[in-house]
Amino acid sequence: MVNLSKIELTKKGQSINLTKSNTQLIGEILVNLNWNQQTKKSGGILSTLFGKGNAGVDLDLGCLYELKNGQKGCVQALGNSFGSFRSFPYIELDGDDRTGSVSSGENLRINGNMIKDIKRILVYSFIYEGVANWSQADGIVTLKYPSGPDIEVKLDEHRNGKIMCAIAMIENVNDETFKVQRLVEYFNGHQDMDHAYRWGMKWVAGSK
Repeated sequence: MVNLSKIELTKKGQSINLTKSNTQLIGEILVNLNWNQQTKKSGGILSTLFGKGNAGVDLDLGCLYELKNGQKGCVQALGNSFGSFRSFPYIELDGDDRTGSVSSGENLRINGNMIKDIKRILVYSFIYEGVANWSQADGIVTLKYPSGPDIEVKLDEHRNGKIMCAIAMIENVNDETFKVQRLVEYFNGHQDMDHAYRWGMKWVAGSK
């Protein structure tokens, strides 16, 4: 579905190329994750006394990246791997919304002007705390950039019980632009997702 200001990728595998400006530069690509805060009631009166009666789901935004020189890694709040916009890896996470109540959600900033150094980026979200109930989280990812319409991916295909969702693949096209492809595939964790998309990284438990 297309309108003047937004393109929505609604089907698995659907993709679109970003358009370049007259300067032949893509500029900053902003990937925003937003979701509705949902509460869960558990633990009875003791949880209420200690302030744990209504804990919101903590939905995190992150990405795997692979550069042209073969370097690979992830950008995410877990493990404090927030990245950098102006230097390696040219991707930066600007914050960590622990509740979903922050109106701006969470944002990944990708330096589109460094496209010749970037091979591919896998944008994902995972539930760090709370019940893995994606249908209630009602997540939506919006990609914004200077010279084209917003690109929107709704997390409307649900696999409750799995904590990880691969949302979109951003791939280099001839060092000229990026192709954005809808995935919306669910996994048990980082390692399962890594194997599915053949990233080949080693994973250890982390915290934030």
